[in-house]
Amino acid sequence: MTAADTPAPKQKISLEVNGEPRTVSAHPMARLLDVLRLDLQLTGTKEGCGEGECGSCSVLIDGVLVNSCLVPVLQAAGTKILTIEGLSSSAGQLHPVQQAFLDCGGAQCGICTPGMILAAVHLLAKNPSPDLAAIREGLSGNLCRCTGYMQIFQSVSQAAKRLTSP
Repeated sequence: MTAADTPAPKQKISLEVNGEPRTVSAHPMARLLDVLRLDLQLTGTKEGCGEGECGSCSVLIDGVLVNSCLVPVLQAAGTKILTIEGLSSSAGQLHPVQQAFLDCGGAQCGICTPGMILAAVHLLAKNPSPDLAAIREGLSGNLCRCTGYMQIFQSVSQAAKRLTSP
């Protein structure tokens, strides 16, 4: 075994996840997806393809939508990460986007749902009143194999109305 074959040692990496400071001991190139699911037990973030193509593992890092399967955890050090678990209120009330997905049937098998909801949250933060074309564009990095998308688009539209209504 050569030095090149020796795995890098784990490092302590600090980040903020869902508003809480967290420190993990992980290989610096471990996928953020795996650290969230295995080390922090935040299993709402799903792995669909593991290649950054489906969006199931989407999370927000400092307000930017990313595929956590493509992000080495070291790259996330010192950032603020929002996962699906961080959307609901401390009182357990669903975020308006989550509620709209529930009300409009925007979720079926559930694999794409967390990433789809976070993509919708990201879209609505940038464009509070998107039309159908903007919703399609905003969710274009997220694949669903169950719904046919119409219920998802309706969910985002309904959430936009709820978020902009007084």
